[in-house]
Amino acid sequence: MRVVEFWRTVLVLFALLINGKAEVYIVTMEGEPVISYTGGIPGFEATAVESDEKLDATSQLVTSYAQHLEQKHDMLLDSLFDRGTYKKLYSYKHLINGFAVHTSPEQAETLRRAPDVKSLERDWKVRRLTTHTPQFLGLPTGVWPTGGGFDKAGEDIIIGFVDSGIFPRHPSFGSPSSDPYGPLPKYRGKCEVDPDTKREFCNGKIIGAQHFAEAAIAAGAFNPSIDFASPMDGDGHGSHTAAIAAGNNGIPVRIHGHEFGKASGMAPRARIAVYKALYRLFGGFIADVVAAIDQAVHDGVDILSLSVGPNSPPATTKTTYLNPFDVTLLGAVKAGVFVAQAAGNGGPFPKTLVSYSPWITSVAAAIDDRRYKNHLYLGNGKVLPGIGLSPSTHPNQTYTLVAANDVLLDSSVMKYSPSDCQRPEVLNKNLVEGNVLICGYSFNFVVGTASIKKVSETAKSLGAIGFVLAVENVSPGTKFDPVPVGIPGILITDVTKSMDLIDYYNTSTPRDWTGRVKSFKGTGSIGNGLMPILYKSAPQVALFSARGPNIKDFSFQDADLLKPDILAPGSLIWAAWSPNGTDEPNYVGEGFAMISGTSMAAPHIAGIAALVKQKHPHWSPAAIKSALLTTSTKLDRAGRPLQAQQYSETEAMKLVTGTPFDYGSGHVNPRSALDPGLIFDAGYEDYLGFLCTTPGIDAHEIRNYTNTPCNYTMGHPSNLNTPSITISHLVKTQTVTRTVTNVAEEETYVITARMQPAVAIEANPPAMTLRPGASRKFTVSLTVRSVTGAYSFGEILMKGSRGHQVRIPVVAMGYWR
Repeated sequence: MRVVEFWRTVLVLFALLINGKAEVYIVTMEGEPVISYTGGIPGFEATAVESDEKLDATSQLVTSYAQHLEQKHDMLLDSLFDRGTYKKLYSYKHLINGFAVHTSPEQAETLRRAPDVKSLERDWKVRRLTTHTPQFLGLPTGVWPTGGGFDKAGEDIIIGFVDSGIFPRHPSFGSPSSDPYGPLPKYRGKCEVDPDTKREFCNGKIIGAQHFAEAAIAAGAFNPSIDFASPMDGDGHGSHTAAIAAGNNGIPVRIHGHEFGKASGMAPRARIAVYKALYRLFGGFIADVVAAIDQAVHDGVDILSLSVGPNSPPATTKTTYLNPFDVTLLGAVKAGVFVAQAAGNGGPFPKTLVSYSPWITSVAAAIDDRRYKNHLYLGNGKVLPGIGLSPSTHPNQTYTLVAANDVLLDSSVMKYSPSDCQRPEVLNKNLVEGNVLICGYSFNFVVGTASIKKVSETAKSLGAIGFVLAVENVSPGTKFDPVPVGIPGILITDVTKSMDLIDYYNTSTPRDWTGRVKSFKGTGSIGNGLMPILYKSAPQVALFSARGPNIKDFSFQDADLLKPDILAPGSLIWAAWSPNGTDEPNYVGEGFAMISGTSMAAPHIAGIAALVKQKHPHWSPAAIKSALLTTSTKLDRAGRPLQAQQYSETEAMKLVTGTPFDYGSGHVNPRSALDPGLIFDAGYEDYLGFLCTTPGIDAHEIRNYTNTPCNYTMGHPSNLNTPSITISHLVKTQTVTRTVTNVAEEETYVITARMQPAVAIEANPPAMTLRPGASRKFTVSLTVRSVTGAYSFGEILMKGSRGHQVRIPVVAMGYWR
């Protein structure tokens, strides 16, 4: 069967080559998807869900209407083109009505003009947005006990991961024999079988596993021998993100015989549903990602974790919120699914976000309180700081230093960049054995063709006691992460300290007139880099974390919506890794990796959202988001305002006081999020109102994507009931409205407002009492005092008589007109 399918694909591709270079296109159709179909077609009853209501995929009404949509897609293609001149890759039926097709540009133009076709976009690529954090976030003592302890934290909540797959045999994803997972009827997803081992990917903990690669195959990017035509993680990234959100509790992180602590997911008892749509060499394609999201919502996931973002803006849509990806996620939220997405890694520059829409929770990355340092002790008494997760050399003993370039077997090997220490066969073992090998950190390490892991392996195979990797020149802002190695080793990242090492080595190493070393006299020893140092200055916004302001279109016009939404740990995060994983050359073949990125921050929020969902199963995605945002903190552990890493004038790294464009509402505080007091709720209609009210968005474009006319407006997009207020163009005075709902006991709240001097702020009423379940409106008026050409920042603070504190950030830029 597979052979027949392969040759059918070859014939289609051959036909497409004759017609011109084929590409993948995503087409949206007239007619509502399952989630919003209200009836009207004879023989098909309504399937629409109320806002935040789960889709019942088992319903006969749903399956028959979904089949009807797919038949319409097929009939349209058959009526326009000859069989064999195109290949339909997916039908999208549940969250958007449309399909992905591989066809020629000429046929795509015919499709664009066809009746019932509302939009056609060329597919575009996405990329990955590449433990200690449960303790840092206070989960074991403050949150898990309220849910019955870690062994119940996240029970029966399903987190869907659209990522690079999973390594199912990792202990972080094992099903405990002492408390096995039972069936979960609400989940209807499939479990693929590994084509090589014939073993299922699922085990109770992993409840579903599927892969999506039709667009990647059609684009010629997919290589089954390394990308795996299964949910198997060939990259490492997917296993890492799944373990951060929902990995088992108390799994020892062991590398090179050392235990770096115990790893746990945020919600260690939550189930994992895998939707692989990212691959190791090329990332992924939106057509595959949309298919994965559509399937995940159909299957019944509660939370979606997306550590993925577009490589570039879509080619044909100018609005950031309106494209197949964001609109599919709007459908997911309508179906009651909470969505966490990585904000992007383009920081620290402004407007670098890749997550834009109000229905998505966009997560920025923080550095937590754990740092690793090490030292090189030279024979002249100097102590050089560096990094390296390594054991020390033997205490009270020094060793001879030998540089790689001085221990070459012969000069012909210079073409192999021998100072990188990647090839043991080019170095003289007799001269290296028992000594400390000095290597150079070249550009090859930056691009990934050389790795610290390989330096360690080279030194070990030559019998070296340890190694030193010296950075002699570096681009400003280059980020160096500590890497675990099995022998003593250190990376000297400061160029001036590397120069100190080189000067000492040269002055203590006599040479003959040809430059050949007569004898090695320099000595040194390496300290213990295995123990972390805990800092009170955490958290800080990581240098790479994408920054606001948010944009509403790809002309980069500022949006009246704050992004990112929230800050979560995303730097040097230990979690599970796939032994097949190649995403990080320093962790090839390992079971764990310590990596950084907003990719790591998003699953922290997905896992914490699962804990909130477990405690409050009927809350909407917006309510969960509100609870996370309004209870977050703007202070570090020492009680000072959050700092953000930024470039200085010399492009060295410095710390500046952060703003909401760096961290959104603040750093996540899981304990408070379980009991927020008040929530700012919003649903599908509100998001449509936001779209219809945003200046510059064509109502026709909104209807094309949502199948809904603009019957609802909210006066100004800043009136969307989000737990933040953003006005990008404030003239004179503007008043916005917010509605809060009490999710606790009766409580009286005193409302205070403060703002930087350029903008005056006033909140009304100054106080209000809410009964349980009651909702009340309040207004916030902002007035321009002076025009500075910069944003002003402030906040609304609502202090409850029972101890709840609800805080929302306020952001505005004033203009005279």
